[in-house]
Amino acid sequence: MYGGWKRAVVTGGAGFIGSHVCERLLAGGSEVHCVDNLVTGSRANIAHLSGNRRFCFVETDVTDPGSIEAAPDRVDLVLDLACPASPVDYLRLPIETLEAGSNGTRTALELARRDRARFLLASTSEVYGDPLEHPQSEGYWGNVNPVGPRSVYDESKRYAEALVSAYRRTYGTDTSIVRIFNTYGPRMRSDDGRAVPTFIRQALDGDPLTVAGDGSQTRSLTYVDDTVDGILSLAASGRPGPVNIGGSDETTVLELAERIIGLTGSASTIAFVERPEDDPGKRRPDTTTARRLLGWQPRVDCAEGLKRTVEWFARSLTP
Repeated sequence: MYGGWKRAVVTGGAGFIGSHVCERLLAGGSEVHCVDNLVTGSRANIAHLSGNRRFCFVETDVTDPGSIEAAPDRVDLVLDLACPASPVDYLRLPIETLEAGSNGTRTALELARRDRARFLLASTSEVYGDPLEHPQSEGYWGNVNPVGPRSVYDESKRYAEALVSAYRRTYGTDTSIVRIFNTYGPRMRSDDGRAVPTFIRQALDGDPLTVAGDGSQTRSLTYVDDTVDGILSLAASGRPGPVNIGGSDETTVLELAERIIGLTGSASTIAFVERPEDDPGKRRPDTTTARRLLGWQPRVDCAEGLKRTVEWFARSLTP
């Protein structure tokens, strides 16, 4: 069991990654309090956990300081995953996204401070923006447009990292920061706008796969099980971070679309569409720190991970 935590609070626990984190903590013997306002999360993601007596779901908004009152006494671990994470969501919910990174993170930090609990912020590769360094190491400060449309997410996470660091320096709170790169797998929403679920849905429906620009921009994908391993390994390590957690197999968006067409056996074609503003040209983490400090590296290769994900979507999208 990671860390031997008796009681954990997971904000954003009904989301894609959050639900997998809750599941893993329960399997390790922890009591889990899942907090989510269901703006982008779903009860369906945690429905299979509802019969577990060590699992409790609280529907509340973590940006409300009063939500801390719903937390149980003597928390050992606080995992802050509450934030819209896909472009479709954070462009639709810009203020809510900024609130999640500011007031939401502070509420979660206050809970950890109250109980002297371990705290982990789920940050993102988007703090690097459209990077001028490749691959991106934790020491790289990024290339972010602070007033562009993506800034609501990028800057909310950069602010959250600064807030977490200030709590560590000022109050001695036991904090850590994980920077999560592109993660995929079961329980992603088919309409969340990210490349993998969008391409799978389009391929299964026989629609053209919409590739932004010429598709030469790159992404490094990580299967959700490996991402959860990285999150919980960092939480258990006592290290402050930041630590990159992400895949090392870099692929172009066009290559990804073609692989998904092949995996689904679809007759879909490729349709090139306008590339979004500030869309990163390259994305691949330097995971030297994760390997050295945590002994972490991805175990599920892209071929196997995409196969599992396609199978899950094929089942979940069947009427």
